[in-house]
Amino acid sequence: MHLPSIFLQAGAGTSAWTTPVMLGGMILVFYFFMIRPQAKKAKQQKQFINDLQKGDKIVTIAGIHGKINKTNDDGTIEMETSPGSYIKIERSAISMEWTANVNKVPASK
Repeated sequence: MHLPSIFLQAGAGTSAWTTPVMLGGMILVFYFFMIRPQAKKAKQQKQFINDLQKGDKIVTIAGIHGKINKTNDDGTIEMETSPGSYIKIERSAISMEWTANVNKVPASK
């Protein structure tokens, strides 16, 4: 069985510490480009959901547009889709990106 060179003893011209340093560097890159941004986005999403109030225009992850009529203590929201029509949805079903696009003020020319 042939082992990759990473598992073999350090060859000519390389020192024994280069492999652990490279592995540590890859872990750091993975953390800063993958894990940290996802944690930051999750924190923003949680803050966005906690800041929702009655009267806010929202869009669900399913694409349903409406306005918050009532927030409940059980993690749900009563959303008005059209005058007199209400849907009870989970707070986690609200899309932060799509809601931001709906509430964005159009730039005047």
